[in-house]
Amino acid sequence: MQVYSGSTANYGVYSAILEPGDTVLSMRLDQGGHLTHGSPVNFLYKVYNFVSYGVDQETEQIDYDALEAKAKECKPKLIIAGGSSYPRLIDYERIGKIAKEVGAYFMVDMAHIAGLVAAKVIPSPVPYADFVSSSTTKTFCGPRSGMILCKEEFAKKLDKGVFPGCVGSIHLHTIAAKAYSLGYAATPEFKAIMEQIVVNAKKLAEELTSYGFRIVSGGTDNHIVMVDLRPKGLTGKQFQKALEYVGITVNKNMIPFDPEKPFVTSGVRIGLTSTTQRGLKEPEICEIAAIMNQVANAPEDQANLDACKAKAEALIAKFPLYPAGAFED
Repeated sequence: MQVYSGSTANYGVYSAILEPGDTVLSMRLDQGGHLTHGSPVNFLYKVYNFVSYGVDQETEQIDYDALEAKAKECKPKLIIAGGSSYPRLIDYERIGKIAKEVGAYFMVDMAHIAGLVAAKVIPSPVPYADFVSSSTTKTFCGPRSGMILCKEEFAKKLDKGVFPGCVGSIHLHTIAAKAYSLGYAATPEFKAIMEQIVVNAKKLAEELTSYGFRIVSGGTDNHIVMVDLRPKGLTGKQFQKALEYVGITVNKNMIPFDPEKPFVTSGVRIGLTSTTQRGLKEPEICEIAAIMNQVANAPEDQANLDACKAKAEALIAKFPLYPAGAFED
């Protein structure tokens, strides 16, 4: 629980079990992985030998046969599953078996889906992985920090890998916040929110499809909706900027086999966690999709953007962030 973020949780695992030059097999960043899984812009790219696997071009879901072939070819010390923009369930059992066959450790980065896992809304990686890293934000809905789970046989290695391996002092106030969040994650209220997140994500994907957007992989199994904007003649950079003005937060994101550059992108990544926490359900998700489509139809038209902004503000005003009287003496 000492790690400070999802990224330092990953560093703690690397510190515990890897030596410089060791091979790590992980998911490509532009197909759903994470910066700390071997991106050339991350400093660890200079320390370990990262080899990547990705998705099938037709299904846009993980190509497990190719992953297995790559693992047998490069004999990694560590195989990583999980990422930052992969909207589908992952077959942890199969990847775990592949790791055992090639003599590798198996780590799952569940930073984005930890809350859904905790609430038992989607399958857990814990039975199959040697290490499970996570942030405590995102779907976990906790403080800005991280955590790592591991099999008992690796506990001493992990403790040493975290301290003094990659972090310093203990942030006790954050540890307390994480303890609260772990308790909250066991409540019926939390489970209901997590269930609704998946419902809302599926609904948004369905609605956007009806407006002519293309949803990467054809749908979602978690909180993430990955949208290909090419049918709308837009880039991720354009759409993010226009929606930001309106009051809808998304982020530009590369899609599998993206022809655009990383700072432009052909897609956006949309998460439904915060929206669901505010209390919005399917009817409101339909309104959001309609606003997004209106923005996409005329993203440079100021009058159109102002009209969309008014709609977005009117919608969210029905769901106040704090209850009435929260700040009264």
